[in-house]
Amino acid sequence: MKSSVVVLKGGWSGEREVSLVSGAAVASALREKGYRVREEDVRRDMGAFLAALEPRPDAVFNALHGRYGEDGRIQGVLDILAIPYTHSGALASALAMDKPMAKCVFARAGIPCPEGVVVAIDELLRRDVLPRPYVVKPPAEGSSLGVRIVQQGDNNPPIDRTQWRYGDRVLVERYIPGREITVAVMGDRSLGVTELRPRVGFYDYAAKYTAGKTDHLVPAPVPTPVYEQAMDLALRAHMALGCRGVSRADLRYDQTNGGVYLLEVNTQPGMTPLSLVPEQAAYAGIPFGDLVAWMVEQATCDA
Repeated sequence: MKSSVVVLKGGWSGEREVSLVSGAAVASALREKGYRVREEDVRRDMGAFLAALEPRPDAVFNALHGRYGEDGRIQGVLDILAIPYTHSGALASALAMDKPMAKCVFARAGIPCPEGVVVAIDELLRRDVLPRPYVVKPPAEGSSLGVRIVQQGDNNPPIDRTQWRYGDRVLVERYIPGREITVAVMGDRSLGVTELRPRVGFYDYAAKYTAGKTDHLVPAPVPTPVYEQAMDLALRAHMALGCRGVSRADLRYDQTNGGVYLLEVNTQPGMTPLSLVPEQAAYAGIPFGDLVAWMVEQATCDA
């Protein structure tokens, strides 16, 4: 058993506040399970980060979200130090965070995804690069940061340059009408399917992390073949990227045409009171404490 754990939280991405909540919840649960836990609010200071890992723990629980914590960089440092950590390794983490590259991996694995193209922002501002409606998103962010749905008859620019903080390129995807569903994967099995019904708009950052803005339906009230297909696609995507530990796949179910499409895989899904993975684990009979303890005991690093 790994008895000492450092929980990494915070960071400096756009998902810092969510990570702080995830990290606090994880640390509390691990202490209740008997682990010796230290919490580290990660800053952009490598010396301080290395100092926080002394004395060396048996494992690191990586509760960071977004860039630098979820994209393979922290994982690479921990690989060099040979300290086991939770969630996916450096390569799988980097692939999943880079949405266009992940789509290439999924295509080779035969996993259906919305058609998309990466273009310069200036080109998108000059013309529609896909027929409307389409979705605009940063190529490498999480938690729906920067995502916008461009509808027919929308006279606003696809991107507000004054608010865009995600580089000079953008991923544009065909909008899939229908219902938002998500599937947690734990090791080699999918836990269940949740349907997400935002009360206003779509499942954006506020809808994800504000109580009362989204209804979670577990299990999702979809036809059995759709439920099973979503479970299968999530596990196949997890394996195609080379993920380990826990991941979460976000999908769309086009109930008019009957198709299920993978949108993305989150290699470090949230562990907040509103988060989907703990909710699905509970539905599968796995209490939160057991879930995070399993993740610690599965912690490893790349050779």
